[in-house]
Amino acid sequence: MRQVKPKAAVEEKPSSNGFAVQKVISAIVADIGKVLLGKEHQVKLALACLLARGHLLIEDLPGMGKTTLAHALAQVLGLSYNRVQFTSDMLPADILGVSVFERDSGQFRFHQGPVFSQLLLADEINRSSPKTQSALLEAMEERQVSIDGETRQLPEPFFVIATQNPLQQSGTFVLPESQLDRFLMRISLGYPTREAERALFQGVDPRAQLAQLNPRINSGGLKKLQALVGQVKASDSLLDYLERLVQHTRQSPECAVGLSPRGALALLHAARAWALIHGRGHLLPEDLQAVLPAVAGHRLQSDGTDGGQLVERMMHQVDIIAA
Repeated sequence: MRQVKPKAAVEEKPSSNGFAVQKVISAIVADIGKVLLGKEHQVKLALACLLARGHLLIEDLPGMGKTTLAHALAQVLGLSYNRVQFTSDMLPADILGVSVFERDSGQFRFHQGPVFSQLLLADEINRSSPKTQSALLEAMEERQVSIDGETRQLPEPFFVIATQNPLQQSGTFVLPESQLDRFLMRISLGYPTREAERALFQGVDPRAQLAQLNPRINSGGLKKLQALVGQVKASDSLLDYLERLVQHTRQSPECAVGLSPRGALALLHAARAWALIHGRGHLLPEDLQAVLPAVAGHRLQSDGTDGGQLVERMMHQVDIIAA
């Protein structure tokens, strides 16, 4: 297990909450940007996901920086970090842990699995069997695991960042809808920009940059940021817009399955975190639109139409202000 120990506490400033929110968040985004070049939007989405207390799914081709992003987040947020490489022969005990009989004491002793960390990277999760994938469900939803009839609490905070390869890649298993819904967001990093790739060619080493990252906050500071997310205000007109978006997914003939109440709440929480990252204490329609593809894209089902395309159409079809 790789332990990331915080070296710096959150700075204070005279304000209503005594917390230098914008300075800390800007520093976090800038630090990760030194490792993952040219991906500021995706970095902010990932950070918003964690600030909203959600789990993150990153879907992309191998070699795009998925693992680097997860490791960088753990470093700058001061979280203990474990990475598990999922394979077809992996068993649930490889993730959760196992009880081993010790002859000297005559008792079983539980050996914790990698899930007992504050940030777990489930790398290439769709290369494992559905049985192993489902072992994460209780941990992700309840922040606890039940092993040998005993319930064991996971560290606080607890996040899962899972990566998966596109389904056309060999040796992959489709994640069931019940597990997809456990992820607050699904994002894709995509190919680097020309400028970012040129910097790589000229010797910018992401691994070396990653090793130099220091925690900007500790777990206590992270909890303060998460609490501030819940304080971001949403006006009645904004909630009306949110309801119209949700109802569109449930009524449109293009959507076989619309957003559930949990999905609607996920959209609201993620939008609040996005607003906080950008220094606002109240929601704007643009905040909902910024996180909508990442929150709703993997939840919407349709016959032959990608969820991302459905989201793009929805944003054009649903008016911000009711007619």
